[in-house]
Amino acid sequence: MSRKVRLAEQLQRNAVALISLVIAITSLGYNTWRNEASEHNRNQRLVSIEILRNLGELQQVVLYRHYDQDEDDRGNPKTGWALVLTIKDLSQVLEGSVPVSATELWEVWGENFDGLGSDQAQYDKIVVALGDVREDVHALLRGLD
Repeated sequence: MSRKVRLAEQLQRNAVALISLVIAITSLGYNTWRNEASEHNRNQRLVSIEILRNLGELQQVVLYRHYDQDEDDRGNPKTGWALVLTIKDLSQVLEGSVPVSATELWEVWGENFDGLGSDQAQYDKIVVALGDVREDVHALLRGLD
């Protein structure tokens, strides 16, 4: 019985220290989780912004190629391929439907880029695919904490 009394006395005397220890461990766990979540969101935002920038550049290539028939300078399909591949690669880091729509953009570009400047239907397919990626990226950004 004296052992139980001593244990109860020890707990009573050290209650503040034990409560402080529990709070410290809980706070450390929450802080670690919050830092990980913040880093994840930061990475998603950074890649999303880079994809949006590349989508804008690709849109310019498409417009120059389709409306100005500029194949050598600003409407060069090689530049378009580089941008499409960059968008596809960067999208693999993101969550949600962005990787799927970026892969679809890559496929649509491959099937239709040669018709830019002469075929309105092929132009429309590329513009729709660009818009789909852009919408998916915006949805992802809105969903982040």
